[in-house]
Amino acid sequence: MKTNLLGKSTSKLRLKGLKILDVIERNKSSIKHGIDIWNVYDFLYSNRGIPALKILEIKIPSSSPFLIESKSMKLYLNGFYNKSFNNDIEILELIKNELESRINTELSIKFINKFNKEPSFLNLNKYKNKTTKKNKIIKFNGFRSICPVTSQPDFANIFIYCDVPIVTNWLLNYLISFQNKGDFHEQCIESIYLKIMDKYTCNHLEVCGRFQRRGGIDINPIRGNKKSILFSNFRELNQ
Repeated sequence: MKTNLLGKSTSKLRLKGLKILDVIERNKSSIKHGIDIWNVYDFLYSNRGIPALKILEIKIPSSSPFLIESKSMKLYLNGFYNKSFNNDIEILELIKNELESRINTELSIKFINKFNKEPSFLNLNKYKNKTTKKNKIIKFNGFRSICPVTSQPDFANIFIYCDVPIVTNWLLNYLISFQNKGDFHEQCIESIYLKIMDKYTCNHLEVCGRFQRRGGIDINPIRGNKKSILFSNFRELNQ
């Protein structure tokens, strides 16, 4: 995988605007449904000459042929700090069109002023029963993986909904096994989904990773086998 920015210094960077966006080809997946929710906490632009600092939410379908590399996304969005727009619709449409031109897929984008409430869950870290309860959300706190390019650790809370019971110790040990594996956020969540689906016959399975932010951006992949996504854009305390 070759990118212009990931794992490199940007002190002498000459690329600007749309040209700065790096894309990475997605691995082909058998998972039918999913989205990647990006929350951009430090988005600054000028609203008719007045600085406006807002939280930007971007939802990218998992069916898109390309991913946007997060460091390049940060630098691209940082470039709007001194650009003036007449209203929110104008700037949102510009960003939407430019991002879609890079990933060849329609996405959704909006400003948000609050996050949804965290769903009710069973805490896998403290769960004592041999199997989880069916049709319940399971939360695993303390997920760790390694960025395959920078070798830096990424941390997350993992949420799993399954309509069949899962052996508790097996699931716990499997999620812990990622601690020294090198994968991007999206690939981790897809691996978890596929592993559970391979081991159990699930009519309804959905896996969500709430990853901690880097550079003012968190990326939260969701994968499932139902068109209607169960998990909304809620926020964890440590995000």
